[in-house]
Amino acid sequence: MLFNQLGLSAELLRAVEEKGYRQATPIQQQAIPHILEGRDILAGAQTGTGKTAGFTLPLLQRLQESQSGGRRTIRALILTPTRELAAQVAESVRDYGSQLPFRTSVIFGGVSINTQIAKLRKGVDIVVATPGRLLDHAQQGTIDLSSVEILVLDEADRMLDMGFIRDIRRILKMLPTERQNLLFSATFSNDIRRLAANLLNAPTEIEVAARNKPVEQVSQIVHPVDKRRKRELLSHRIGKENWKQVLVFTRTKHGANRLAEQLSDDGIESSAIHGNKSQAARTRALKEFKAGAVRVLVATDIAARGLDIDRLPHVVNYELPHVPEDYVHRIGRTARAGQEGHAVSLVCVDEEKLLRDIERLLDSKIDKEVIPGYEPNPRIKAEPIHMGRSHRSAGRGNRPRKKAVSGAPKGRGGHRNHSSGRQRRAV
Repeated sequence: MLFNQLGLSAELLRAVEEKGYRQATPIQQQAIPHILEGRDILAGAQTGTGKTAGFTLPLLQRLQESQSGGRRTIRALILTPTRELAAQVAESVRDYGSQLPFRTSVIFGGVSINTQIAKLRKGVDIVVATPGRLLDHAQQGTIDLSSVEILVLDEADRMLDMGFIRDIRRILKMLPTERQNLLFSATFSNDIRRLAANLLNAPTEIEVAARNKPVEQVSQIVHPVDKRRKRELLSHRIGKENWKQVLVFTRTKHGANRLAEQLSDDGIESSAIHGNKSQAARTRALKEFKAGAVRVLVATDIAARGLDIDRLPHVVNYELPHVPEDYVHRIGRTARAGQEGHAVSLVCVDEEKLLRDIERLLDSKIDKEVIPGYEPNPRIKAEPIHMGRSHRSAGRGNRPRKKAVSGAPKGRGGHRNHSSGRQRRAV
């Protein structure tokens, strides 16, 4: 189905055409008409299916149809789990709304709150935000959400995984009772169902991909290899196959830093992106990666959530995730918008159980290929893998309490409040 068959306004169709799109994806075909009718939506779609345009385009048209000439108020609120996703959604709102008079503001931590306050004071129509920084503004009285007509929860499953449910509930209390609600999630877990039951009013349910199934265009391969030779094999594959753009996943921030440095020492320009990096450093690394100045971007799961990289050809699981669903999210970074993609997993003997868990979730075996010269040593026995701080339960207050760091900042603006479960702010 073409975009001009979905009932969108001429201004939006011109913006879509400028982006080079004509054919709507399945999630767009199903979601846009229902949102234009003003219905609440519960939508399940894997990453890379075009869901951002699926809610952005009809949201803009709904605001366009009901706009008045009075004072600007915040009429649409889009909540996302991470800074990168917030920035990318805001960019999409601006691109698709380029022919319309709406002002958009993006709000997340890691940058000056004063700049955000100044923009809010000038008046905005649409706010894209992460929950924590939005509540910072609410506490300071620098944002008014009493006129919100449309609420979007994007990547809702990840927001719940990161422990944002209490923040979301606090935000909901600040919104008008009468509003349109759009909930988008990669999976429909029981927690998502409960959230939807309390949030949505007679929603239209849309699911365009089988639950927890990877994007069909992704080819998947496992290379068995000893742990100590993973980096060597990765450099070999990137060099021999001349991979130009590779997103590599590690479990920990320290591991991401170390691998990026080692690959750079091998002559492969690499950067790391994770929660301990400043927002400026993360933005710069992503920009250089998209531009091709950096060949490899090494990321942790949370930092990579929501990364929107057009035509990303290669994703590498340098270490398998502890949570099988995260494997689906990882490889969903490639094969976006109908493009083909390639997912490689470097699996040592310690990770064989993790691989079996992933295959059980996918209900299929992933092909294995031993690379000549990198055969695993059969005498090496598996050792237990410690879950560590990278496990998805981090941020839910499951870790042992730590003594406060002397001089550490307090309250929501700080990043040292680990014992209070605030780790999620540093994504």
